[in-house]
Order: sequence, then C-alpha cells, then structure tokens
Amino acid sequence: MWFTGLSSAGKSTLARAVYERLSSYGYRLELLDGDEVRKYLSKGLGFSKEDRDDNIRRIGYVAELLTRHGVIALVSVISPYRAVRQEVRERIGNFIEIYVNAPLDVCERRDVKGLYRKARSGEIHAFTGIDDPYEEPLSPEIECHTDLETLEESVEKVLREIEPRLPAP
Repeated sequence: MWFTGLSSAGKSTLARAVYERLSSYGYRLELLDGDEVRKYLSKGLGFSKEDRDDNIRRIGYVAELLTRHGVIALVSVISPYRAVRQEVRERIGNFIEIYVNAPLDVCERRDVKGLYRKARSGEIHAFTGIDDPYEEPLSPEIECHTDLETLEESVEKVLREIEPRLPAP
C-alpha cells in the first residue's frame, strides 16, 4: 500500500491506523515511513528531483522485498513525481496507490514542524507543494480526503478496497 500526498496531508497517521487494524487481524506487516526511511536508508540524499527519485526507488526496492516474502508493506511517503511512482508500481506488482488528499491550505495549518512556513519564507527551497511540484495521482486505487473524512472513515475506505486483495492472515 503506497500512501502518497503532500506533507501534513495525513499519510503517516492513516498508514499507522491501517497498520494497527491489520496487525490486530494477525497480518505480517511493515510500515515504511518517509521520515524514518530518510534518516536510516536514504541518509545523505538531498531534495533534488534525482535524489527524491532515488529515495523512492530505494523504498520501492525494500517494499518489493517485503512483499516477495509475504509481508504487507505500508509505505507512507510524499513521492511527488508520477513517473517514479509508476516505476515502483510496475516493479512491485500488487501495488495499491492511496492518494491522501488534503488541500495545501489545510496541510499548512496542520504543519507541526513548521516546514511550510520555512518554505514560504525562503528558508527551505524546493519544498513540495510550494516551489516544487506534487504530481497528483491520475487514477489511484483509493483516494482519501482527509479534510472531509474522519480518520476512521478513511481507514474503513482503505480496508474495504484492500480486503479482496489480502491473503489470509
């Protein structure tokens, strides 16, 4: 499950909630969160398009390995560019794109780290959604509007869509 969307759209919150629910059913799972992956797997990469694409390819590779061994990978990353998301989709096979959609102004209001403020002031450059593009998914399997749905509604939407694809726990 590939959760994509702007910073502060609710990707990590939703992915964790789905993880907790599936875990309670006995599924083998791993959550790959963008912030943690950058700290441990992609340390040293910057935020150029090339570095962002390399980061997504690395995460995609780990997700592929996990799924190949029967572990459900939940990936929560901005992954702003369609082409590299498509590349990962083709590599993984049973890929479910979940667009965690929230308007930019909502994301800015939710931003506990102050990243949007720093981007708007010029302190951070090439920030997705401000001065670097976010290419919305054209046809995601699931779209959650986190500004209009409760967390539980979004979780239920994801679970309804993925249940037919899940193996027995």
